[in-house]
Amino acid sequence: MIATILLLEDDQQLSDTVKQFLQYQGYNVLCAYDGLQAQEIAYEKHIDLMLLDIKVPHQNGFDFLQTLRDNGVQTPAIFITSLNSVEDVTRGFDIGCNDYIRKPFALKELLVRVDALLKRRYGTHEEKIDLGDGFMFDIKEMLLTRNKQRVPLKTKEAKLLSLFLEYPNELLNYNKIFERLWDYEEEPSAGSLRSYVKTVRSFLGKDNIETIKNIGYRFVKE
Repeated sequence: MIATILLLEDDQQLSDTVKQFLQYQGYNVLCAYDGLQAQEIAYEKHIDLMLLDIKVPHQNGFDFLQTLRDNGVQTPAIFITSLNSVEDVTRGFDIGCNDYIRKPFALKELLVRVDALLKRRYGTHEEKIDLGDGFMFDIKEMLLTRNKQRVPLKTKEAKLLSLFLEYPNELLNYNKIFERLWDYEEEPSAGSLRSYVKTVRSFLGKDNIETIKNIGYRFVKE
């Protein structure tokens, strides 16, 4: 599974450098050069991690992240900025960032922080997640087993199961689900999605996946 990173940075040369470096490391990177453009990407695309400069046009990085957090978006975020006062760092964490890196920075240091945050997305450092009742899901292999016996899953069912486990207690709107499950040249199907949700409910619990009418779904995990 290739993780997608939103990079908000108005310095195009730095943006290109970071993008090329992270893509070489196997990540998909979507670039925004101002806060409003970043908002469009954040709400329209499936994003696993955000790298946010603060001093950008139209809407600064602080306000951008605050808007997302106010709307229930909990995607991990790292602020990348030349601001270095204790007040700025404190404000960033109060808003809801997960990490903070000061410019200038080494690309290797950035990679270490990115890798660390993305490994925590599943709430575990293990590659296999115990779903209960004998079910285990292998994140890396996208493989579901029960009592060590493989459970047949369609590719999109496995992707949906992975998505719910990756974003527990977070509202996933239809656009983000379609983005993850269907390839670019495919036409998303609401009917097929309902069928996939029904299958995944049999593993995660019928009452643990909420249907948010006309918006999407939420996997509720205590």
